[in-house]
Amino acid sequence: MTLAITEMIDAVYDVRGDTLPSHYAFPLWEELVRHAPTLASDPSIGVIPLKTSPSEAGLLLAKRAKLTIRMPAHLSSHASALNGKQLNIDGVSLHLGTSKLKSIQSFTTLHSNLVTSSDESEEQFLANVTKKLNELGAVGDLLCGLHGTMKTHGRTINGYSLVIHNMKAEPSIRLQYLGLGADRQFGCGIFVPYKTITDLRDD
Repeated sequence: MTLAITEMIDAVYDVRGDTLPSHYAFPLWEELVRHAPTLASDPSIGVIPLKTSPSEAGLLLAKRAKLTIRMPAHLSSHASALNGKQLNIDGVSLHLGTSKLKSIQSFTTLHSNLVTSSDESEEQFLANVTKKLNELGAVGDLLCGLHGTMKTHGRTINGYSLVIHNMKAEPSIRLQYLGLGADRQFGCGIFVPYKTITDLRDD
């Protein structure tokens, strides 16, 4: 079976802000859709997690942090609807700059912060991921991180962080286009370049 693959691009925004609530992914998506309703029309659209670090006040936004929305290339014109918007993330302000569109490049090592799973062991998770990757023709060596959860608004998302390395160019792009699993709008199952292989359990 040949998969129909839609070309994806990244819309990248400079952001201004200080801290974010630990559950920011949910209210962030609500704010993005409020300003750009078209985003809710395509389940392949996803938001790459922001770079943050824990602090007493919540999550501290990294200097030069970027908001990146991965979307089908044919919807790229809608990215401008978010230019200059101020988002209210559960009472915390996040200001967006002007979007820049970036094509997706191949990398031998890719990482996802959280690939969704059911209540399954790490071994079961890796077996299911391997099966899905084989179906996508995106074979690589897997390194599974710790189990993680996202809780907010009465919902819990479970999953594992995942690194895939030793990937070839075409499968690398294919995986970045398609992702793995559900809840892409909350940052799950989206793959980005990972420069070094380290112990993810200390990440």
